[in-house]
Amino acid sequence: MKIAVLMDAPLRATLLSEKTMARLAEWGEVAVNETDKSEKETVKQIIAGADIAITSWGVPQLDKEILDCAPNLRFVAHAAGSVKGIVSDELYARGIRVVSSARILSYGVSETALGLTICACKNVFAFNEEIRNGGWVEDYSVITELFDITVGVVGCGFAGSHYIELLQAFGVNVLAYDPLLDEAAIAAMGAKKADLDTLLAESDVVSLHAPALDSTRHIINGRALSLMKDRAILINTARGALVDEEALAQALRGGKLKYACLDVTDPEPPAADSPLRGIPNCIMTPHLAGLANNGKLKIGAHVADEIGRFLTGGELVSEITQAMLATIA
Repeated sequence: MKIAVLMDAPLRATLLSEKTMARLAEWGEVAVNETDKSEKETVKQIIAGADIAITSWGVPQLDKEILDCAPNLRFVAHAAGSVKGIVSDELYARGIRVVSSARILSYGVSETALGLTICACKNVFAFNEEIRNGGWVEDYSVITELFDITVGVVGCGFAGSHYIELLQAFGVNVLAYDPLLDEAAIAAMGAKKADLDTLLAESDVVSLHAPALDSTRHIINGRALSLMKDRAILINTARGALVDEEALAQALRGGKLKYACLDVTDPEPPAADSPLRGIPNCIMTPHLAGLANNGKLKIGAHVADEIGRFLTGGELVSEITQAMLATIA
């Protein structure tokens, strides 16, 4: 059996540890991309005759031209999040199964969202600035603990559902908006299903975990922000396109929101003249919520686990079917 590892060599080093590479070698020949790019001609050479392919960021779409080089290909393990850039109708037409690492990446996203939630509720960012400027704060009335407050979760996919799971450790009420899930499914996660307007109006914290689709673009706009509680907190670790940034800037400057914590913007990086850059209560991080640095090695371990399950006829944890493409990130 041949396993083709298609991502470029520098990226491979960050995703596939020596231990993971050794696991792959136990199953057959492992062909790797030794260049610093994943150009189409290189990919065609590496995938030739492969039974399994491992893709990641930067790998071109597996179209007919590439797939014709690997007539025995039956399984693609995507060592990254969204598979939309690498899958094709031709791939699914050939019965090739696909898994992604979105679920694994989502753990970092949901954990970061929880960290930002705690820090914003505790007012850590303002206190830090006060102390850096020579002051001190003994008035804790501006602190909100994660107890007996309402947290709203917009989108209950991998990251949103895990964020809800993490919130179960705290005494909070959780509202969830996801038009694709019914009340029972959301209740099983530990939340109460709500429409978006109700969630915005009743939540002290709103955390965004929806995919970037035409239907979700600027789901947080001026109207949505006006529905939110005064001094509420907005967390976005999903996609920048979910938020109308001009409207958000106005809400922050006017004191409507206590904080907006944004790990994502539209575009990325934010424009030099972005209205959000100069607002003290807009906390921005450089799209780091998904696994970063040493955490990315979890992706490689997951890919190897999924290949093992595929080879032994086990149930795949993160299979992406063609039908799922319309509703996932």
